[in-house]
Amino acid sequence: MPLEIVLDTKKPKGILKSTIDINKIAFFQDSFLAKQNNIAKPLSVIDGVKFTYQAMSEGLGDSTYTLPAFGNPLKDLHDKLRQVNVRRENGAMTAADSATVKLVGSFIDSTEQYLRISMSMADIGTKELLPVVDSIKRNANKILNGIDSIEIKDSSKTIYNITVTGTSSTFLEGSRFIVNGLKESIFWAFLLIAFCMLYLFKSARILLCSLIPNLIPLVITAGVMGWAGVPLKPSTVLVFSVALGIAIDITIRFLVNYKQELPTYNNDISNTVSATINNTGLSIVYTSLVLIAGFVIFCFSGFGGTKALGWLTSVTLFVATLTNLILLPVLLLLFAPKKITDSAIMH
Repeated sequence: MPLEIVLDTKKPKGILKSTIDINKIAFFQDSFLAKQNNIAKPLSVIDGVKFTYQAMSEGLGDSTYTLPAFGNPLKDLHDKLRQVNVRRENGAMTAADSATVKLVGSFIDSTEQYLRISMSMADIGTKELLPVVDSIKRNANKILNGIDSIEIKDSSKTIYNITVTGTSSTFLEGSRFIVNGLKESIFWAFLLIAFCMLYLFKSARILLCSLIPNLIPLVITAGVMGWAGVPLKPSTVLVFSVALGIAIDITIRFLVNYKQELPTYNNDISNTVSATINNTGLSIVYTSLVLIAGFVIFCFSGFGGTKALGWLTSVTLFVATLTNLILLPVLLLLFAPKKITDSAIMH
């Protein structure tokens, strides 16, 4: 997977500033990045300068594959590019000039403000990638800016603004965004559901009894995803929101019937729960089976995300049906007011 580090010198022609130390960039590239596990040899304009110096020295070995010990290589490169532009305007551009422009253009932008270090790394997964990226940021700031920190708040005290980018970094940020979005969506969903439950039943006890049976299916589904190796992505994250909405519908149906039956049985919790199961249990099972059958159809899709959405939602609905028909009644009996429970037992 591509991984790139962009060094922003903060202004056009910034690479020509006297504060830009090409030897520090070379040290960071060759002494730190090149020695990291799972990272291939990094490439940058430093390698272009080394190749050029080796060619000019007519060297055949590694002894001349180094930075020149004199002058400013970046300024010399700038002067060479300026000469190439003059030849281009005069129509005298050679193949070597084209190769030079292509090479330099891969690692320095046209404004000569940004330098890019490019490398490839193994697909080690999000969990292992995060400490690698943090280590690169910390050492880049330490070596190039002289500040031992991952993030620098005051950029006026630094020489470079350092950004880690590329497919690897984008993948990491995308994974963070999905996970954070999942956390926020579940939090707001439960918050809104809690307000609705309090408004409908006006009881913190009922609220607690209604949330637990719907939290367990989501936890089980997350565990099944980890066991089956299903990654979190936009198509699979939908499972939690869709299944939670349907599962809460089952809970509300059960609790509304429970509330209506309670006066009929003189607030006898045990008899009311039994009657509620008899009245709504079969319809809840039939409704859940129809919904599960509808989502199972997605399992025949050729698209992996849709297939995962189908069977994961079906698993969540199946577990939610069990928790609402088994665990919810148990919780209602467990958290029943003591006075009501004692009077029901005496009765």
